[in-house]
Amino acid sequence: MEEKIIDRPYYIEKIKPYVGKPIIKILIGQRRIGKSFILKQLINSLRQSEGEQAHIIYINKELKKYENILTDNDLYEYISSRLVGNKKNYVFIDEIQEISAFQQSLRSLLAENNCDLYCTGSNANMLSGELATHLAGRYMKFPVHSLSYGEFLTFHRLNVDNASLLKYMRIGGMPYLIHLNGDESLCFEYLRSLYATILLKDVVMRKQIRNVDFMERLVYFLADNIGSLFSASNISKYLKSQRQQLPTQLVLDYSNALSQAYFLHKVSRANVHGLKIFEVGEKYYFEDLGIRNAIRGFDPLTETQKWMENLVYLHLIRLGYTVYVGSVDTLEIDFVAQKLHTRLYVQVCYRLNLESTRDREMTSLLKIGDNFPKYIVTLDDFSLGTTPEGIQIVHLKDFLLKNE
Repeated sequence: MEEKIIDRPYYIEKIKPYVGKPIIKILIGQRRIGKSFILKQLINSLRQSEGEQAHIIYINKELKKYENILTDNDLYEYISSRLVGNKKNYVFIDEIQEISAFQQSLRSLLAENNCDLYCTGSNANMLSGELATHLAGRYMKFPVHSLSYGEFLTFHRLNVDNASLLKYMRIGGMPYLIHLNGDESLCFEYLRSLYATILLKDVVMRKQIRNVDFMERLVYFLADNIGSLFSASNISKYLKSQRQQLPTQLVLDYSNALSQAYFLHKVSRANVHGLKIFEVGEKYYFEDLGIRNAIRGFDPLTETQKWMENLVYLHLIRLGYTVYVGSVDTLEIDFVAQKLHTRLYVQVCYRLNLESTRDREMTSLLKIGDNFPKYIVTLDDFSLGTTPEGIQIVHLKDFLLKNE
């Protein structure tokens, strides 16, 4: 059966400038986020542009036919034996972290300069420690995220409206959901199964987690408290109140393991003036809101604000911003987004129908002394526009479509 591939041009356009360049291109992100299909889109693009001159070598470590490629020597021998001298060799390796010491083969293949290398990986450990030492300066990483709102509309053939936005909030942006014809009961069944797989393969097995029950309780706690400021110590104290006697270091280790699987994002707190990072206090957001809802369940009446914050955060990091929780005097800015010499300040507020609410959200932004753009993102349809002070009040769906 022919695979259905829907283009994700945002990622293809980011990678294209590096095609043919002597640097390893590594796509990173949570399992089932769509990295494999982006590789296939690149392959199709190369075949169209290069024709017969493009010689493709493709390895997918999730397929049985490649199960014998276990070590760096296996990888090197497999690729070397298939290189063609009179063509442009392009090598694509899916889920490369399943091959031990793979970085040694990649370094050698890159130095030999007879193939163009592309890889995917589902664990941040592959870009740390020994790998960073072996390949420092020799790779570019391209984070791949769950579908943006714009991509969600394209994949599910929906219009820009509040109904599609609410559906996106409920089921999230995992690409596979297009095969389930909008049946939300099937969507959540799939998402619960995917969560179990990520937790087992990318967290428990990879990090040799012993207390799986505590890991699951920690995930549930974080799912229940999206957007709340925490430290590892006060998470530990809370769990102890629930008769889970576990040390702060274990909370740190387990939350880091979830982040390294690209399942969670930990957002540090920083002073707006100079972006000095505070050592205590961070927020957690989920890579995919649908998976979070499959774990926790959801109630739109009480959780819409959490959903909004999670989606705004994801949108900002998709666009390449480094994001912090901002602090100015004793007040909080939901997000400070920094990219090169540009910065955005964003407050997220479900409704602005009360004057006191509007004043509260604006007060934090007005305390910032610079002229970078400032936003309040809301679901309120009646307060949109730019205030006399220059603060832009935008609807969530419009903000999520900015720069797409």
